[in-house]
Amino acid sequence: MSAGKSGSRAAVSVRRAGRARVLRIIGGTWRGKKLRFPASAAIRPTPDRVRETLFNWLGARTPGARALDLFAGSGALGLEALSRGASHVTFVEQDEAAVRELRARLAEWQAGDARVARADALHYLAGEARPFDLVFLDPPFASELLGEAARLLEERHWLKPGALIYVECAARAGLPPLPAPWRPLKAKQAGEVGYHLFAHTAPLAADTA
Repeated sequence: MSAGKSGSRAAVSVRRAGRARVLRIIGGTWRGKKLRFPASAAIRPTPDRVRETLFNWLGARTPGARALDLFAGSGALGLEALSRGASHVTFVEQDEAAVRELRARLAEWQAGDARVARADALHYLAGEARPFDLVFLDPPFASELLGEAARLLEERHWLKPGALIYVECAARAGLPPLPAPWRPLKAKQAGEVGYHLFAHTAPLAADTA
């Protein structure tokens, strides 16, 4: 099964995407800059109002953070984080056109410490872990990738203690079971999109009484 956001929704056809679409960065150094997504990739970007709420939630945790934008698609979440002072972002996306466009934007905007990995997200998580402070987890809504990606993030130690995890899913479907150390902090809904913020906490010690 494909693990790139760009192959995610049959309802979004290449014909509908015939004209390049545009997002804008809504805060930070790159505020107002426009990001085009390629016509060949059917990408479902996080809506502006959802991104604005998310980064209000994150607040002072974004500057200096090392972030992972998994299932990156357009890269809007990771680019927004860089604009707002994240020290590093790794973008993971398997669609070639989306990867090419994202690399072009990073070069054009003279991004600092950023990396784009063209890879299947689950295969990437099965590799050597480099722990992050902030993870954006927004897999295809029609897939069952969310639970498996969360499991790999937890079990393969991709999360620093106290890391924040943003999760986006279809509001009607709700969340699958997530790792026990993920403590819910915030949750909202915007149309068909449910979005959530979790904090990674140490698991409770086993009761030895």
